[in-house]
Amino acid sequence: MGKKKKRGGLEPELKEAATAENHESQNELSLANGDSSSYDNKKKKKSKRDQLNDDAPIEVPTVSVAVPGSIIDNTQSLELATRLAGQIARAVTIFRIDEVVVFDNKSSSGNYSRSSAANRSNRSDENESGAAFLVRLLQYLETPQYLRKVLFSMHSSLRFVGMLPPLDAPHHLRKHEWAPFREGVTLKENAPNSVGTLVDVGLNKNVVVDQVLDPGVRVTVAMGTSRNLDADSPRQVVPPSKPKESGMYWGYKVRYAPNISSVFENCSYKGGYDHLIGTSEHGDIVNSSDLTLPTFRHLLIAFGGLAGLEESIEEDDGLKRKNAREVFHSYFNTCPHQGSRTIRTEEAIFISLQYFQEPISRALRRVEYKSKPEDECGAG
Repeated sequence: MGKKKKRGGLEPELKEAATAENHESQNELSLANGDSSSYDNKKKKKSKRDQLNDDAPIEVPTVSVAVPGSIIDNTQSLELATRLAGQIARAVTIFRIDEVVVFDNKSSSGNYSRSSAANRSNRSDENESGAAFLVRLLQYLETPQYLRKVLFSMHSSLRFVGMLPPLDAPHHLRKHEWAPFREGVTLKENAPNSVGTLVDVGLNKNVVVDQVLDPGVRVTVAMGTSRNLDADSPRQVVPPSKPKESGMYWGYKVRYAPNISSVFENCSYKGGYDHLIGTSEHGDIVNSSDLTLPTFRHLLIAFGGLAGLEESIEEDDGLKRKNAREVFHSYFNTCPHQGSRTIRTEEAIFISLQYFQEPISRALRRVEYKSKPEDECGAG
C-alpha cells in the first residue's frame, strides 16, 4: 500500500496505433491490386472480436471518498449534525462519487464484520456514534424518496431530514419521468398471471420482474423501451452498476469502517483501491491544471477530522508506519494559502473534489483510450 506502482506511459498505445495504421495501408494496397480476400477475412475476424467485446462485462472505474465520523461528534445539536450530513451527501452527488466510507478512530478493527456495523446503526439515538449517524443519514438521502418509507423505519436521527435540500440525483425519478432504469423495492403481493416478483418503482403501477425475490429488497430494474406497464413481458433486475456502464450516474453506496486501516483492507471492490490520495494542509501543493493522476480502476480520496489524517493514522494500531506519506500514494494540500486557520471537513470535501475533478477526468480519458480496439486508436 505504501509504494507507488510503476505505470507505463502512452508508448504502447502509440505503437498499437502505428501498427493498426500500417495494417490499414496494407489492406488498401491489396484492394488496389484486386486482392480483396485477405481484407474480407480480417473484417470477419474483427466482427467476431467486436461481438465478444460487446458481450464482456464492462469494468467502470470508480471514485470513493473516506470521511471520519468524528466530525458529527463535534456538532452542537442534532439539527446541525443533520445539516452537515446533508452537505456531504450533496457534495458527493454533485461530483459523481461512487462510494462513501465513514470511518471511526478506533485503535484496532477487533472482530469487525458487516453485521456488527449494522448493529451499530440500529442503536438508539442516545448511544449512536457519529459514524453510525452519518452512515444512516447518507444512506437515507441516497435512497429515492418513494422508497424511503419502506426501507427505513422511524428513527430519532432522521427527525430533521425533511429540512434538507434533495439530492435530485438521476435515480431520484418523479412519477411522470421515464428512464432506462429505475430503483425499486420488492413487494409481498404475488405477480398476477406470471412467475416473478412485483416491484414498486415509483410509478402509478407496479412492475413485474423475471425473478422470485424476497419482499423488502431494493433492486435496480431495467425498464426497457416499452412504456406500457400493462404489458405481459416482465422487466429484468440488473446489478446497480449497470446504469453506470451506460454512462449514467446512479448514486453512491455507503460503507462503515472502524478505523482508517479498515478503509483500505475491507475495500468492497475486487482487487482493492489501486490509488490512495490523502488530503492535508501538510500535503504537497500542486496546481490542479498541472496534476497528472495515474490511470486507475478504483481511486480513494481520504479526508481527516479536526486533527487531520495524521491523528487517525497515529491512533490506528493496524498502521505500523506512522507517516501519512507512506500510507497514501499521493498527499495533497488542495487549498493552500487559506485565509481561515481551519477548513472544516465538509468544506474540504467540496474544495478537494472540485480540485480533483479535471485530473480525474484526464485519467479517465486515458482509460477510455486504452480500452478502444487498436484500429480505433489508429484511426485519424
